[in-house]
Amino acid sequence: MDLKPGSRWKSAVCDTELVVVRPPKSAVSLECGGLPVIPHAGARPEGASVAANHAGGSQVGKRYADPESGLEVLCSKGGAGSVSIDGRPIGMTEAKKLPASD
Repeated sequence: MDLKPGSRWKSAVCDTELVVVRPPKSAVSLECGGLPVIPHAGARPEGASVAANHAGGSQVGKRYADPESGLEVLCSKGGAGSVSIDGRPIGMTEAKKLPASD
């Protein structure tokens, strides 16, 4: 899986679509809903469904980052599956507070 900045991926089991913002420092498996993501233009496999322990959902417009691997992705379309790396769930990043301008 070549996770280059700007590359687009989608879940194999739900509607989630992701864009890589920052690539990982080493090779990892980006997953959604318990299965590895597939290239945006790829076809989803038949009969696959979201794993119960990876059904936390993903929200459009939110960034998901993993400090351990350095990977950061932007969710461009939300879905039922949660984003994970090598089977380990990763969470949304908090918005950075901007300094006051007064």
